[in-house]
Amino acid sequence: RSASAAFWDHLRRLGLQDFPCGAGGWVGAGSAPTLAGPSLPAHLSPQERCTEARARPGPEDEESREMRLELLGGQRSPWALPAGCGPEDQRLRQLAVRAPGLVRGSRIFLFFRVLRLVDKGVDEVDEGLLRFQHLEELVLSANRIGTVASANLPATLKVLELCGNAVGDLRELCARPPPRLQHLGLGYNRLRGASQHGYLAAAFWPNLVSLDLGFNGLADLLGLLSELATLPKLRVLVLRGNPLALLPAYRGLVVDSLPRLAALDDAHVGPGEKHRCRGLAGRPELAAGGARVAVRVGEVRGLPRAHTPAQPEAAAVPVVTCSYYVTYEL
Repeated sequence: RSASAAFWDHLRRLGLQDFPCGAGGWVGAGSAPTLAGPSLPAHLSPQERCTEARARPGPEDEESREMRLELLGGQRSPWALPAGCGPEDQRLRQLAVRAPGLVRGSRIFLFFRVLRLVDKGVDEVDEGLLRFQHLEELVLSANRIGTVASANLPATLKVLELCGNAVGDLRELCARPPPRLQHLGLGYNRLRGASQHGYLAAAFWPNLVSLDLGFNGLADLLGLLSELATLPKLRVLVLRGNPLALLPAYRGLVVDSLPRLAALDDAHVGPGEKHRCRGLAGRPELAAGGARVAVRVGEVRGLPRAHTPAQPEAAAVPVVTCSYYVTYEL
């Protein structure tokens, strides 16, 4: 399922062309509005301002419009905001009452600065997102996305949240990444191996301020820090939940290797901590670590017992040996 398909499904739930939104027969004829009416939003182009002015009701419709806005905002109203919607959706529905012409056709894409498609079954970031020419924040958490084609992301993005997906390779995301991106959320994905470290460098993310890599499979702390150190504006970093965070000197190594950090794993990094960790980055032996697990099998059931003759060398038939391969899921 593409992100565009999820977006249109979400719009249908909002009912922008149905009562009390839209411009159906429930909107009175009123008098022809002019540009001298209520002030129009300053960010609209002249063409959009004329469109909104034509869509605005006359004085006779003012009371009707306010009543319909109340129906949208009432908690017990049957036209209240559907579950799972946010403030951006409410503002869009209000716009559909005040100026229905602005939520028709391609004009609706100009409204969005924030787009949230959470837990919508999305597995493809398609080129339809390029129609959002003013989009600054895109949240696609809790979906099924495995790869992200950066060519399909609006260049205006400042926030990209992909938490809780199946992203295991950053190559396509870094082919042409949004140049203004300030936050990249990749927590709870499938990133592992040193091959991904090179895609987290300043060559791809020159303006990145916040990076969430928590709860992946990253294990090479020193290799990752060497790339993160090239990010000139990085101030907030999340690495907890990765195997590399199990090292006893993990936090000290990160704090000393990235002196510009202000927060690590949602904990403030102050001058005192930076002073205490000074010099740890020059001791790579602190990143050498490992774990040994001893497992004693008390009893195994359900395995066939092989018959072993008392004197194998005198047996009339070949001796059959059985071997078993056991895996542990921890």
